[in-house]
Amino acid sequence: MTHPSTDLVTLLETLASYGERYRLEVGLDPEEDWIPADRLLDPTSTELTQVLEAERVGSGQVSAHAVALTVMAVYAGTVTAPALLAWALYGVVLDVRPENMALRLSDHHGFEAVALRRPRLVDVSGMTAGERLGLLVSQVLDDHLFPLADALRTHSRAGKRQLNGGIAQGCAAAFGAASRIPGADVDALQRAYEEFLAACPQELGRLGEMVRLAEDGREGLFYLRRTCCLFYTADHGEKCASCCLDSVEDRVANYRRILTGGAVPH
Repeated sequence: MTHPSTDLVTLLETLASYGERYRLEVGLDPEEDWIPADRLLDPTSTELTQVLEAERVGSGQVSAHAVALTVMAVYAGTVTAPALLAWALYGVVLDVRPENMALRLSDHHGFEAVALRRPRLVDVSGMTAGERLGLLVSQVLDDHLFPLADALRTHSRAGKRQLNGGIAQGCAAAFGAASRIPGADVDALQRAYEEFLAACPQELGRLGEMVRLAEDGREGLFYLRRTCCLFYTADHGEKCASCCLDSVEDRVANYRRILTGGAVPH
């Protein structure tokens, strides 16, 4: 991994070219309904209730803990995903601490937009590669996703292991989704994911497995989770392509279809 020779604007454009989950907006319009991410870490906040209610309506979930698990997986796979990809591509650290992030709700499922409140890269001059990775893990997990999981657990009584499973899946998705973009360096993204995972608490590594698949000349990274997000308990009754209630063989078959142009997994 090397530092980019481009400015922050170009970096954000590069990240967005990998897909909507990596798009970060800047220059927040005060007239728009942006929700400060740090408010979601308070289990009693109206903002966390607002996010959970929007997901309940959008996804059709029928239980509070299922809504919380869905929010955790979607959040981990979008809000902090750009920082993981920026590090994987260039070894830089975007400031994605919760006090520097904001999000806008979708009318359907998930988040319509994610923004940096103060667009900047963290100054990592003089740091070794290991120190930069440690800083990334600290900001993404210790400062952001783990506290959000604690808030969701308090608010909904969702299980800690299942919430951490959503974190593990979301972080893996940041690398896996990028690997399936035409022209992506799958080798580099796989190495980056393995380095990131090695720097995380060991518990996350036990909650799933990344696999590399190839089909019809295309290849990519896919995650086989070992915890259930209860997506199938929603009104629609559909399981996601990564559902751990399905066998590994069935999930791999789903993923191979995705490589050849099928639907993207939940």
